Amino acid sequence: MAVHSMGSATISFGLVSIPVKLFSTGQASESISFRMLHKKCGTPVKQQYICPQEGVTVERDDIVKGYEFSKDQYVLFSPEEIKAVEEEPTKAIAISEFVPIDQVDPVYFDKPYYLGPDKGAERAYRLLSEAMKQSGVVGLAQYAARGKQYLVMLRPVANGLVMQQLRYASEVRPFSEVPIPVKGEIKPAELKLALQLMQQTMSKEFHPENYTDTVHDRMLEVIQKKVEGQEISISPAEPAKAQIIDLMDALKASLGAAPTKGARKAELEVVERKPAKRSPRAAASEPAARPRKKASK
Repeated sequence: MAVHSMGSATISFGLVSIPVKLFSTGQASESISFRMLHKKCGTPVKQQYICPQEGVTVERDDIVKGYEFSKDQYVLFSPEEIKAVEEEPTKAIAISEFVPIDQVDPVYFDKPYYLGPDKGAERAYRLLSEAMKQSGVVGLAQYAARGKQYLVMLRPVANGLVMQQLRYASEVRPFSEVPIPVKGEIKPAELKLALQLMQQTMSKEFHPENYTDTVHDRMLEVIQKKVEGQEISISPAEPAKAQIIDLMDALKASLGAAPTKGARKAELEVVERKPAKRSPRAAASEPAARPRKKASK
């Protein structure tokens, strides 16, 4: 099935101009959406805007946009005023600089678009893609569309180009704001076991077709049963598995090795919080531990 272009633009670097077409990277799939219904009669409900001060329904023609500059204080904007400030779509993707691809943290990645060469731009398009591929760089540019100015990154892929929309620095929360305790020393033996565990499931290539949305499939199955008038039974959730507190024991168990003898206390734990102390009554109600077999001499 032929893919349809969703727009056009022109890439430029130096005095070279490359007309391109934009294509969506996503393809149509059966999305599951639910309507809001009146529980009593099953009729879809309609959304209304209510003025909380006057208690009346406000029609769309009587709604204006406003910016809250202080608590409950707004300045109003007309559609013409907002449009005058918005960026005019120029369809120009002017590359301002090239940087190594590993210098752009994926945390800045937003929506991607495929770029294809427009008529007569095939050679220049392939030249730019191959040059970036061989040098291991990506091109950074700004692109105006839908009244906004976007930061974008052009990167080579296969025999073509992808335009990756990026977040601006002000739109990304710094990782330094994430609370991470400084304590916790990594032991060489633990690191060795962790690397062995990773090696067991390590692949040289990424194959997205190996992963499917199982929740989507289950939901479709339940919907079909309801459409056919079948009764749906809800199975109870599986009980949580026993938690291994000792990190070394958890790594060895993951590798299929026998856990260390005893329940020695580890300096680095899988769970940061210590297990709560049990009352004598709770401890008495638990099944007795199996006696250990003595080693034969």
